[in-house]
Amino acid sequence: MSKHTYTPLPPTHNGESVTSTEPEAPDQAHAPDFSFRRNSDSFEIADEIGNEFQSLEIEDLESEPELMNYNITENEGKSSMKMAFMNMANSILGAGIIGQAFAFKNSGLIGGLIVLALLTVLIDWTLRLIVINAQKSNTRSYQDTVHYCFGRWGRVLLLFSISSFAYGGCMAFCVIIGDTIPHVLKAFTSETILKSPIGWLFARNTIIIVFTTCISYPLSLNRDISKLAKASGFALVGMLIIVLLTLIRGPFVDKSLRAPLTKAEWTVNYNIFQGISVISFALVCHHNTVFIYNSLRNATVDRFSKLTHIACGISMICCLVMAVNGLLNFGDNTKGNLLNNFKSDDNWINVARFCFGLNMLTTFPLELFVVRDVLKDIILASRGSEDGSTAHLELSSKQHFFITTFLVFSSMAVSLFTCNLGIILELIGATSASLMAYIIPPMCYLRLSWIEFDFKTATPKERKSFIWKKVVPSIACALFGFSVMFISSFMSIRTSMSAEGGDHCVDA
Repeated sequence: MSKHTYTPLPPTHNGESVTSTEPEAPDQAHAPDFSFRRNSDSFEIADEIGNEFQSLEIEDLESEPELMNYNITENEGKSSMKMAFMNMANSILGAGIIGQAFAFKNSGLIGGLIVLALLTVLIDWTLRLIVINAQKSNTRSYQDTVHYCFGRWGRVLLLFSISSFAYGGCMAFCVIIGDTIPHVLKAFTSETILKSPIGWLFARNTIIIVFTTCISYPLSLNRDISKLAKASGFALVGMLIIVLLTLIRGPFVDKSLRAPLTKAEWTVNYNIFQGISVISFALVCHHNTVFIYNSLRNATVDRFSKLTHIACGISMICCLVMAVNGLLNFGDNTKGNLLNNFKSDDNWINVARFCFGLNMLTTFPLELFVVRDVLKDIILASRGSEDGSTAHLELSSKQHFFITTFLVFSSMAVSLFTCNLGIILELIGATSASLMAYIIPPMCYLRLSWIEFDFKTATPKERKSFIWKKVVPSIACALFGFSVMFISSFMSIRTSMSAEGGDHCVDA
């Protein structure tokens, strides 16, 4: 059977081609919207600018079952702005928020405030760049955009970064489940029950297996990311409870748990790059961006930009509250997991620990959704279009089931044998986050903008504007990403080599 690639016709208005406008970095994006509607005979391409329609007749549709499964219609996505916000905010407000106080300790209070504000703006910009790049290249996924810009090896690099970041996150979430929920359940269970024949039900590995199998696994089987919105909403409520409880309980902790801040910790600390790495890990959700955009009903760049501004703003506020509250209350004693600074018999904080564990259970499916898509890219590569895209293809029901099952239980298995993923995941997280967030998006944007810009006909003023508004910001962002990647990796290796070994499991 012959393969056909169907590309939407460019928008027209009164018979003339319409050129979309992209943001001047890092300004607001304004690009025309194209919503695809499907009927039995044709794809009608609706252009919001002129409200005119073009029809692309498809005669061989019934002979191409893959195209029949390619649903680029029905308003494209099913998520409202509220649902999409829940998924995006849940992707951002994951495990990283609990380490923001430690990040501020490494950065210094003033340094941390500056870094958090700047990184929020940078993350907001690069998130929008991913969608803008997809529109400029007429692609439907992050990896397709990179393939369009940098070919097969660029795609391979991105797929490696995305899969290692997301799959490593799944492993870490299972570890966190094992280190929080058993501790909480034992705190609220009598010693008689714990010492009875059913006491094994409260063991760490038992809790990991039961909770992952009964909660994360069913959620991960969803094909539609919009269906995870309710779970994401629940996770966000849990995260807000954590923030509130730590904010309320922090000022009342025992004096023995406190320690004064040093001068560097009040201002700017020499470990600021380690702080940048932790804050970046908390804010990065670029591997989920296109999924969330495609799930958005009536998706446009303007609507997505609004969504991104709100999600990043709220996430920054939550990170700020956790960081400042933890650092001021515990000072030099601040730990990587802020909840570990509180006593184990603090029942209010045990509620926060329980919410944190449940948050990991519901964030897990979002990360696994990404890993599964990467595997789909590999499995269906031979059936992809000429540009390497597999966005129009779907895994069969059997493939979807077996791949999801393998990913869930293989990542869970790691947490059954270790309580600390160690330096490997730390390094992968640092390199993957930098590549996905600070390096690849601006480089794709620069390449696409460079292709579009006509240097021969441009005036000196236009060339200067292009350089300062597109070239300089893109290169500066990429250089920052490389700096974070290499310096953070070096400091992580140095810290691991000098740190004392020990058991990282929580003795619940």
